[in-house]
Amino acid sequence: MAELVGPRLYSCCNCRNHVSLHDDIVSKAFQGKHGRAFLFSHAMNIVVGAKEDRHLMTGLHTVADISCGDCHEVLGWKYERAYEASQKYKEGKFIFEKSKIVKEGW
Repeated sequence: MAELVGPRLYSCCNCRNHVSLHDDIVSKAFQGKHGRAFLFSHAMNIVVGAKEDRHLMTGLHTVADISCGDCHEVLGWKYERAYEASQKYKEGKFIFEKSKIVKEGW
């Protein structure tokens, strides 16, 4: 008998609220405030904070912190605007800090 396998998810490290799908990972080669981070094309069950300009490793970006929709733990940020042409691919995407998310369903 075949075993049913659901989607591989990432959840908030604090309350296990589902915040993204493994299939939405764009890159695992990012650096967050607290170590490694993943770039995702989509996110769910999060709250997007106020926009602000930040000087990151790849230049100036307009970003907004993202928090868990349940427990409000800050999980990373959303790229709202990239000022350099080579960084435009990040716009509208989400950074989740690896230390702030856990794997679910795999």
